[in-house]
Amino acid sequence: MTPPSVAGRPLLPLRPELAGVEPYGAPQLDVPVLLNVNENPHAPSEAVVATITRAVHDAATGLNRYPDRDFLGLRSDLAAYLGTEAGVALGAEQLWAANGSNEIMLHVLQAFGGPGRTAVSFAPTYSMYPEYARDTHTAWVVGRRAEDFTLDPEHAREVIAREQPSVVLLASPNNPTGTALPAATVEAVCEAALAVRVPLPGGQEAPAVVVVDEAYGEFRRAGTPSALELLERYPNLAVTRTMSKAFALAGARVGYLAASRELVDALRVVRLPYHLSAVTQAVARAALAHSGELLAQVSALRERRDETVAWLRSLRHPDGRPVEVAESDANFVLFGTFADRHAVWAALLERGVLIRETGPDGWLRVSIGTGDEMRAFRQALVEVAGL
Repeated sequence: MTPPSVAGRPLLPLRPELAGVEPYGAPQLDVPVLLNVNENPHAPSEAVVATITRAVHDAATGLNRYPDRDFLGLRSDLAAYLGTEAGVALGAEQLWAANGSNEIMLHVLQAFGGPGRTAVSFAPTYSMYPEYARDTHTAWVVGRRAEDFTLDPEHAREVIAREQPSVVLLASPNNPTGTALPAATVEAVCEAALAVRVPLPGGQEAPAVVVVDEAYGEFRRAGTPSALELLERYPNLAVTRTMSKAFALAGARVGYLAASRELVDALRVVRLPYHLSAVTQAVARAALAHSGELLAQVSALRERRDETVAWLRSLRHPDGRPVEVAESDANFVLFGTFADRHAVWAALLERGVLIRETGPDGWLRVSIGTGDEMRAFRQALVEVAGL
């Protein structure tokens, strides 16, 4: 029997909502200056590499066995790290980890989303959030951020009260804008989520879960709080982090979450067996042993970010308008606005500088790279945009 096809391509029973959808991902191009995906530009030091190599070697001797599926060693190390970085005491049972914070978010939506349930966020924000919702058959609703990309607590309360979501996703610092949320705003959202009534079997009802995505948390400016400080007050709150940015481990794919033990246990129900390999666990623990050295690099990147913000704000468009720059507590800067941002992006690419065409119309985002990379970016931007 000849399989059915269209234009020579076999037909497959793809879910209708996935028809014509392109896989997510920023351009991966071989150019001299890569400033488009918010990577840490500094490779791990020889000391870090040596520690990782020894740890992977030790793990490799037992690769005939499945890894520790609950990885309490790694979770204990993550709890100790957050105790130092954010000053919040947590137990190992309050931590969860997965293959990047992307998988963490998917676990959250698998556990608390699903058919008949809704996830809420506030745009502009991370473009993967609606994909997590789509992949778990969770309805997706977005409120709006203000023109300066802050979030009005009253607007957030209104959206949550109206939509009665089971999950609220907040990014702080926000991607792609870099905007951090004040503690009072997170508290307002958590309080609004407590008033939600998500139907459960047996006639019971539960509040919504609030997830604060702190993928760029280590880059926040002095005095900017972490939502980790609110965990003790709100059992419906979870805070996610990643080792991709501050720890320069984007290639290792390690993300993690801090929450109440009950919330973490719910994620353990939906995780795939042995989802975190022995090698991944070894790499993460080895890097955490060097957290002091790696966070020193973060301090330098913060300074370079602030210098980039100040430089961009000193510029004028050819028509005399000042360059707009969003406040940033992350390792990137959103700037604009350009009548034809794609033309600016393409012209930068022609000069070997790759940044990101993302966010609201007219805006561009540049990751913070090395000193040489940022000098190349500045020179190219002045040339192509006439600034």
